[in-house]
Amino acid sequence: MHIVIMGCGRVGSALAQTLEQQGHTVAVVDQDPTAFRRLGASFGGRRVTGVGFDQDTLREAGIEEAGAFAAVSSGDNSNIIAARVAREMFGVENVAARIYDPKRAEVYQRLGIPTVATVRWTADQMLRRLLPSGAEPLWRDPSGGVQLAEVHTSAAWIGHKVSTLQEETGVRVAFLTRLGEATLPTSQTVLQEGDLVHVMMRTDEIEKVEAVFAQGPEEAHA
Repeated sequence: MHIVIMGCGRVGSALAQTLEQQGHTVAVVDQDPTAFRRLGASFGGRRVTGVGFDQDTLREAGIEEAGAFAAVSSGDNSNIIAARVAREMFGVENVAARIYDPKRAEVYQRLGIPTVATVRWTADQMLRRLLPSGAEPLWRDPSGGVQLAEVHTSAAWIGHKVSTLQEETGVRVAFLTRLGEATLPTSQTVLQEGDLVHVMMRTDEIEKVEAVFAQGPEEAHA
């Protein structure tokens, strides 16, 4: 996958290096050309000097073929504008923006842009938003037979009840993270865009659960 990152500070440079090591192609955008020093001499991706929400700058960075975009500059406004341009103008599927002010995160979430507040930021969280896949274990019981995990859920499940997802997989949805807040679902709760789904399941059923979550309800019935 080609991934564009706006901001070459400690977060942006760390993301760029990690993603490149995983085999992805990466372009980093920053207004300050000296910031690219953080990438190191071994970095083989593109270094693009410019404003991260300028369309021509983004095209130079390869946004038109990008599968993911991360806005991790030092400015909340710049990050959210760039994220919206990537999503709305160029149709990038996986977009994430770092936000310094967590109180504003809910507003941005309602715009359809997943946000990560700086106070709880980790590289793993940002990578999870850019490269959603499979299950991320959060807790295991001492025997290792049961675990709590965040499971990537296909957009095809949006608009369907949590109860339907549970019936198809046999797992129990422990809680959802919606608009940055944890919430306990009921049988009538409907999945919304941006929801992170956390489930309790048997460890030996992970592959089956991942497959159903990655499909939609129609495919699960097929």
